[in-house]
Amino acid sequence: MNLLLAPLRGVLNLLPSPAPRRQKRLAGQFARVDGIPYRMPVDTSDAAVIMAGFSISLKKARALLPGTELHPLSIGGGRGILLVTVVDYRATDIGSYIEYSIAIAVTHGRRPAPPLLPLLLQRTFGMGQYVVDLPVSTEVSVKGGKGIWGMPKHQGSLDFVVTPTRASALYDADGELACLVDIARPARARLPLKLGAINYCTFRGMLMKSTIYFQGAADVALGRAARGRLLLGDQPVGRRLKGLDIGRSPLATVFIEKATGVLDDHFESWFLTAATAEAADAQADASGDGLESVVTLGRGEQWPAAPDRSQVPEPAAAEVAS
Repeated sequence: MNLLLAPLRGVLNLLPSPAPRRQKRLAGQFARVDGIPYRMPVDTSDAAVIMAGFSISLKKARALLPGTELHPLSIGGGRGILLVTVVDYRATDIGSYIEYSIAIAVTHGRRPAPPLLPLLLQRTFGMGQYVVDLPVSTEVSVKGGKGIWGMPKHQGSLDFVVTPTRASALYDADGELACLVDIARPARARLPLKLGAINYCTFRGMLMKSTIYFQGAADVALGRAARGRLLLGDQPVGRRLKGLDIGRSPLATVFIEKATGVLDDHFESWFLTAATAEAADAQADASGDGLESVVTLGRGEQWPAAPDRSQVPEPAAAEVAS
């Protein structure tokens, strides 16, 4: 395996940056949106990333998706993918904060896509992730991410803990464990990833599509080499996710010690539709807040108290790297 890493790194290094040319042309310009000042592009120069993917029931995932045009990505056998991505943003225009994304891998279009094919033809099938929950550390991150890009951000008690062998992030809600993602750090590979990722979110009765581009030297584990766990509490988000029949072991894990990224200031939105007016009303009520949830927000950068690590059990032997 080690013999293959050097040529693979060489090939990946040749790939161009995924960020569109427009973002590069904007470099050095300024903007002020909803009272938040930005130096363009909207980026981070220093972030660490934990990612883990788990298999879930395709049927149960479908029931959580809004509207008629999002479909869970199928990996075969009636299974889809739950993606947990936690980013420790250490340098941005709005200060430092943690972002804890819990999402379902999806495609966008009139019909569901064939199994696995969207992994190769991502643009053709509009592949991305539908964000189920997105707690962040600071008020200003909620104000910008939700008010501008329509992301379901809310302030939460979060941490991001890295040791030589493990990387984990804890999310507390009302002082109780809501979610813990905890991975054994993959073997050091430092693969130079350059990726664009689409987020689908709901806000104001609409489906919102935004894109983030990021680069970093990634350590990756796949299949049986991926070790980790996902613990869910009895908070509302935990109860929703437990209904997805989540696989015990991760399909893949990723750790990036230092990444850079650009959040595109161009985004799209569509109305969420349903077969009846009554169904549309119910869907709007269940699929995101309205403008009233952001209009009074300020630009605070203070973090809530750290979550309580004492409530986290030690990992089982199968979840620890051998």
